[in-house]
Amino acid sequence: MMTQLHEHDVRLHILDTFLSTPHRHIEDLASLHIDALARDPLFYAHLAPWYFEKGAIRDHKTLFVAHLATCEYPEFRNVAWMLMQTLAPYEVARVLDHCKRVINKVPRSLKSAIAHYLGTREKNVRQFDGAALRAREELKHLYASLRLKPGTRAQAILFDRQPPEGSSLAALKRLAKAEQAEEQAQIILDNKIPYTTAIGAVKYVTSEMVAALIKNMSPQEVINNMASLKRHGALEDTHAKPLIDQKLEAAKSDRRVSAFKAKVAVEAAQLSGKIAEQLDAITDAQVKVRGRISRPTALLIDKSSSMHEAIDLGRQIGALVSALCEGGLFSYVFDTEAQPVLVEGNTLADWERALLNVYAGGATSCGAGLARLTKEQRRVEQIILITDEHENRAPFFKDEYAAYSEKMHIKPDVILVKVGQAGDHLERVCNKLGISANVFAFNGDYYALTNLVPLLSQPSKAELIAEILEYPFPERKVTK
Repeated sequence: MMTQLHEHDVRLHILDTFLSTPHRHIEDLASLHIDALARDPLFYAHLAPWYFEKGAIRDHKTLFVAHLATCEYPEFRNVAWMLMQTLAPYEVARVLDHCKRVINKVPRSLKSAIAHYLGTREKNVRQFDGAALRAREELKHLYASLRLKPGTRAQAILFDRQPPEGSSLAALKRLAKAEQAEEQAQIILDNKIPYTTAIGAVKYVTSEMVAALIKNMSPQEVINNMASLKRHGALEDTHAKPLIDQKLEAAKSDRRVSAFKAKVAVEAAQLSGKIAEQLDAITDAQVKVRGRISRPTALLIDKSSSMHEAIDLGRQIGALVSALCEGGLFSYVFDTEAQPVLVEGNTLADWERALLNVYAGGATSCGAGLARLTKEQRRVEQIILITDEHENRAPFFKDEYAAYSEKMHIKPDVILVKVGQAGDHLERVCNKLGISANVFAFNGDYYALTNLVPLLSQPSKAELIAEILEYPFPERKVTK
């Protein structure tokens, strides 16, 4: 049996690992799940539904289902059973493949969960057709791998390639043959054919067709396909552009929109001007609904030589944190000295302007920001330090943290956001100081930045762990 202290330490380690891990290949993430389930099954099982609501990395959600579905605890397999019903078909296929290839078992309860998943969609014609349009091969894979017998309609659509008249799949065949722009647009509108499916089915893409597709797209789909829309001239088209504007406005309040997906779209499509501003505004709006940070916080951004990435990331994290901070945010850039960041507002555009004339250069003194906090007697409960940890000049972090703690009578939590060719010097320093630093290794994955919010928004790690343990398991309804 684990002692209470050891149990807390294990849970703290599991939580830190999941919240600080950037997006990686699913195979690389699997070891985290194997270790967490083995060390603390109860905490892992509660972490799964909590992460489904709060977490941002979809591969983690896939792995939670796979590892709970194959674990030895029946009540936790039920959690996986319910969570699986919320996944997209391609994710369910990935769960099955992971269970077969990595975990090397597919229990009957998992087969039952997938059979229920497929049966539920077969009963809902619109839902099944939508899934078949987007993930036909994945659905076929699920039926075939588990030797599940599809219904008559599913058989015709997936395996016989004879979709019944009136189905979305039959409409897709008509779309491929249609030559008139008006006919194409009407088929798309009437049958809600997805953007990527329709684009791949026709020889020529017309402006009327693109406009019809945009009408059917969700705000997230518009953001996801921004590069393609730009390539097909939709951003300049008089019919399509107003529709895109409407979708982007709706994206600000749509809970299904990923907070940093819009930021990635700007870079992927190489967008600028008004459209880039609209996408940045979506990121700002989505960030504000992710939580609230009640503890006074310091943001220290390394601007020493070669720290261009830290400055750029400082803009992103600054906008993220300032939008949520209710307890006060004190921001500084530093090399051997720290200078305050004066921001008028809390949007990404505001932070872009505030750091516009900040350039990387000079030696690295990771204690400079703390020295400035001590001098100004700024009381903070947590410090976000964006750096590569390679300090080479006084004031040093160890000395200034000790001085700050003595002066202000507090030991702030430390979140190290590592960039570039980072070392582990400050992590070792924190261990010597008796601080359990949270380490977040940034590798360019903006989606993972939202994982900082739970770390920063709870009064303490103990309370965050308690919140997770109190998070209810999804209940499986028993049909009579």
